[in-house]
Amino acid sequence: MNEKTITRRSALKAAGTAGLVGLAGCSGGGSSSSSEGVSAAFIYQAEVSDVGWDRAHEDARQAVTEEFDWLETEFSEAVATGDVQRVIEQYISSGTDVIFGTTFGYMDPIAEMAPDYPDTVFEHCSGFRTQENMGRYYGRLYQARYLCGVAAGLLTESNQMGYVAAFPIPELVRQINAFMLGARSVNPDVSMSVRWTNAWLDPPAVTQAVNALLDEGADVINNHQTSTAAVQTAADNEAYAFTYTTSMAEAGGDWYGSSALFNWEEFYRPTLQAVNEGNWESDAYWEGLDAGVVGVDDFGPNVPDDVVSEVESQQESIANGDTTVWAGSAFEGESDEFLFGEMSSYVEGIEGSVPES
Repeated sequence: MNEKTITRRSALKAAGTAGLVGLAGCSGGGSSSSSEGVSAAFIYQAEVSDVGWDRAHEDARQAVTEEFDWLETEFSEAVATGDVQRVIEQYISSGTDVIFGTTFGYMDPIAEMAPDYPDTVFEHCSGFRTQENMGRYYGRLYQARYLCGVAAGLLTESNQMGYVAAFPIPELVRQINAFMLGARSVNPDVSMSVRWTNAWLDPPAVTQAVNALLDEGADVINNHQTSTAAVQTAADNEAYAFTYTTSMAEAGGDWYGSSALFNWEEFYRPTLQAVNEGNWESDAYWEGLDAGVVGVDDFGPNVPDDVVSEVESQQESIANGDTTVWAGSAFEGESDEFLFGEMSSYVEGIEGSVPES
């Protein structure tokens, strides 16, 4: 376990923090407020690099630690799923109040442990299980993917896009579909091919997949990988590069499109405030553009102003609730339960079909 600490408990204060915003409890188990502040641990599956999934969580951890003088945080990186229970037990034994498990693979181990530690608050990212002292959280990143698709649909000259994805699970299918729907909202002639790597981090496989998509005529590439490989390969071949979780503008250079961003501090802030005030409750958090937990990165230097204006217009419409990503598609009117955990087919315009997971 690689463990690091940041603390601002020079003058511990539990009073005076803002109330919980945007989280409605759906099952019991409120935590107790402590006059000695709150300690929280964040557990990451990979080492924290300059970009990607874990970087987004780590940036948010640093932001909330800096903001609250009653908060002490630690993090462990490169924690395998099979080792996460041991790491959690170490944190609990040292008095940690809140455990954030930031990857899907931690869901079952955390759910197994939660009943044995009823005084500890557990929060799990991207999964679907909750308990009395275990909440879950995710962001509606598909909304930001849709907006990136709007830009992509206006930027493509070949009307062929490519997407490099990791695993064929509903989370990824949802984002792929949203990207395509955004593109078709401004360019009904666009189509897209998808290549699956069956890995979150495999730069050689990603590079090979991007090159294959480019050879087939794609001039816009998006991806679901926690490295810059796809962005760099696309840019090296003068194809517009889109990505997710954090900015990868440096890797994309002149051919950077944008990124669908997670702003996790918008979840961590009210959650930790609720723990500090003693009114945390288990919840299934899934908010989007209107809550600020997802967004779109600044566009690259070659993206025209009229493209940016169109994205901004559609972003406002979605954030205000005037339109939805799924309007006019086969998934219009589907429940959040379906959108979150059951989507398993492509929208019109995406070649082939979703492989079995």
